[in-house]
Amino acid sequence: MSGETKSSSKVATIARRTFLVSAGVVGGGVALGLALSPNRLKIYRQDVASGDEIILNTWVKLTPDNQLTVIIPHSEMGQGVGTGLAQMLAEEMEVDWETVSIEQAPADDTYINSDLGRGYIVGEGARIPGFVYPMLDFTFLQIAKGLVGQLTGGSTAIRLTGYHGMRRAGAAAREMLMRAAAEEWDVPMNSLRAEASILHHDASNRSANFGSFAAAAAKFTPNLKPALKSPSQYKIVGTPKPRLDLPEKVNGKAQFGMDVIVPGMKYAAIAQAPIFGARAAAVDDPANAAQHIVILENAVVAVADSYWEASNALRQLEITWEGGDPTLTSDALRAQHNAHLEETRHEEIMEKTGKAPEKLQAAETLSVEYAVPYLAHATMEPMNCTASVRDGKCDLWVGHQNPIAARDDAAKALGLEKSDVKIHNTYLGGGFGRRARTDNVVQAARVAAEIGVPVKLIWSREQDMTNDFYRPAVVSRMSGLVENGTISAMSHAYVFADAGMPDSERPFAFQYDVSNQRIARHPFPSPIPVGSWRSVDFTQMGFFNESFIDELAHRAGADPLGFRLAHKSDPRHRAVLERLSDEANWGRPKMPGASQGIAIIDSFETIVGQVAEITVEDDNRVRLHRLTSVVDCGQVINPNAAEAQIHSSVIFALSAVFFGEITLENGEVVQQNFPDYDMIRLRNAPIQDVHFINSGHPPGGLGEPGTPPVAPALTNAIFAAVGTRIRELPLTRAGFRSV
Repeated sequence: MSGETKSSSKVATIARRTFLVSAGVVGGGVALGLALSPNRLKIYRQDVASGDEIILNTWVKLTPDNQLTVIIPHSEMGQGVGTGLAQMLAEEMEVDWETVSIEQAPADDTYINSDLGRGYIVGEGARIPGFVYPMLDFTFLQIAKGLVGQLTGGSTAIRLTGYHGMRRAGAAAREMLMRAAAEEWDVPMNSLRAEASILHHDASNRSANFGSFAAAAAKFTPNLKPALKSPSQYKIVGTPKPRLDLPEKVNGKAQFGMDVIVPGMKYAAIAQAPIFGARAAAVDDPANAAQHIVILENAVVAVADSYWEASNALRQLEITWEGGDPTLTSDALRAQHNAHLEETRHEEIMEKTGKAPEKLQAAETLSVEYAVPYLAHATMEPMNCTASVRDGKCDLWVGHQNPIAARDDAAKALGLEKSDVKIHNTYLGGGFGRRARTDNVVQAARVAAEIGVPVKLIWSREQDMTNDFYRPAVVSRMSGLVENGTISAMSHAYVFADAGMPDSERPFAFQYDVSNQRIARHPFPSPIPVGSWRSVDFTQMGFFNESFIDELAHRAGADPLGFRLAHKSDPRHRAVLERLSDEANWGRPKMPGASQGIAIIDSFETIVGQVAEITVEDDNRVRLHRLTSVVDCGQVINPNAAEAQIHSSVIFALSAVFFGEITLENGEVVQQNFPDYDMIRLRNAPIQDVHFINSGHPPGGLGEPGTPPVAPALTNAIFAAVGTRIRELPLTRAGFRSV
C-alpha cells in the first residue's frame, strides 16, 4: 500500500513528540516546567575560561581589558562559520570588531547546538512568547542531545545557531553590561548607550569599556528574549570582515588532524574489507613487519613507528576476507533500481494534489528517466584520528563535524562513560558530510586501547575512496503534460536510499506551480554505505527537476527562463530569475557563439539561480566559459565569505558533473584515487559572477545551496548547444568531457 503524504521527517515527528512531553505540555505541566527549567544562557562550564576571562553567558567570554571571545559550537572546515557567527553576536553586543576572537566549543553537552533543535522542531520563524523561553530553551537543549549534538551540516550554523542563538547571546550580554554600569553609576539603564565595546552615559559625560563591568555583569541572569537590532542598524553584519581563522592557517600555526603529534605516539595504517560486509577471517604476517596487528570486525590495522613503516607492513600482510556480496555490480544495482520503481506496494507519497495520474494518460505526456551515480566526498585531508587510552580515560585528537557524536561513539566502543572521553578539536581538511561519521574515530580508539600507547590512525587515499559513506545513486522517472503552454500535470517516482535528509526540508518538491502533482519515493536500502554529501538530496532532485522543467519548456516551444517565470508565483523566486536574466545577459551570451542553460533551486532557505555559458568543441569537449549565480539568502552576514561559498560550491559540483562516479565490480569499488576520480583543475574552471539579493528575510544557508543548480544549468546549456539531452551523470556517460 502507498504511504501517507509526508510534510515532515520521521526524526522531526519523533522530536515534536519528545518536545511535548519534555516541555510538560502533556498533562498540564507548563507551570512546573517554567519553574524548574534553568536559563539556557546561564549554562556553561567554568573551565572554558582561562586567565582573567569572565563568562557572561554560554557563548560569551570577556576580559577586564575588553577582549571578547565567542565560543563557537560548530566546526570550521573552510566555510568561515566562526567568523560569521561571531559577527552576528558582536553586532548585537555592540563590540569593537578588532577585539573579537573565536574558539571552538568543547565536546560537552553544555555546548550542544540547542538552536538546531529549535529550528527542526518548531520551525525557523516561529514566534515564542518570552515568558516560556526558559522551559522551551531547556527542552530544545535536551532534544538536541539526541538529534543533532554539535553537528555542523545542513547549512544550519548561520540560519539556526546564528539567527536564534548568537544574536540573542550578544544582545543578552550587552544588557547585562548595561545593567552593571547603571548600578555602578546610579543612572537609569535606558540612559546608557553601547558603542564599539564602550558604555556611555552622555548626560554625565561618563564612559568606560565593557571589560571594566564584566565581573559585575556576570552576576546577572541573561535575558532570554532581549531586544534585537533591526537590519537597518547593522554595522558589522553585512560587511566584509577577514576570516578569523585565516591568520594561523597562513602562518602555519593551525592544527589539522594530520598535524597532531603526541609523545610516544605510534602510527597505524588500515586495510578495510574490499567488499562491503566482509570480515577478516585470517591474518598472517610472514615478514614480521608490523609491531602490532589489530583485527577489527571489518578491518586489519598495522602499527609501527612511522606511517611509511605501518603502510609497508600492511602491504606485506596476508589477509583472508570472507562474506559480503562479490556478485554486486553497478549494472546489477541499476537493474534492481528499475525493478523497484515498478513496485508500488511500499512507495511513499510525498506530494499529491489534483488528478495527476488521470491527466497523464494523455498521448502528449512526456515521460523520461534520469539517473545519478554514487559519489565520494574525496576530502583533501584523508580520514584520520589520534587516540590515547590510558587508566580508563580516552583522549581523541580529530577534526569532526559532530565532536559530541565522536565522543559518545568512542565511549560506547570502549565501554567508558562519556565523561571519560575528551575530544581535542582540530581543523577539518574538508568535510562535506563525510566527517559527520565516526568510523575512523572508533577505529583509532579501539587500536589505542588494544596496544596501550597513543596511536595516529591514517587512512590512505585508496582506503578513503573505497570506504566512504557515498551520496546515494538514484534513478528517477518523471512524466509531465503541457497544455496551452502550461504544465497541467506532473508525476515523479524515484528510488530513495535515506542519507539523513529531513523531509521537512522538502528536497523532493517540484518547485513550480502545477495544480496536478504526484511525487512518490520508493525506499531501497543501499547495499553500500550512504550518507550526507554537500547539499544532500537537493543535488539529485535538483538535477531531475530542473532538467525536466527544461524539457517541458522545449515541448511547449517556450524560452526556458520565461517558462520558469510562468510557473513561479513566489516573489523571491521571480526576483532571482529576473535578476539572473539581466546579470547573465540571458539570450545574449557574453561569449560570442556560446549557448546558455539555466537552473534555479531553493534549498536550506536560500534560492540560487544559475546560468551556464558554454561552447561544445571537437570530440564533444565542453568548455564552460562563465557561470553566473544570483543568490537570495535573505541577510548576507559576510559578503566575502558568502561569495567564496558559492564559488566553492560551484567547483565542487563541477567535479561531480564532469567526472564524479563511484562504480562497483565484483562487489568492490572500482575508483581508487584521483586519477580515476578526477577533479576540476584551474584550466577548466569557469569565470564566476556572483550576485546577492538582500530580500530582508532571515539568513538562509550558504555552505550548500550553490551546488545543486550547477548540473542542470550545465546540461541544459549542452542541449541548447547541440540538441543532446543529458539524463544521466557524469557527462562522460553521454560522451562529453571537459576541455
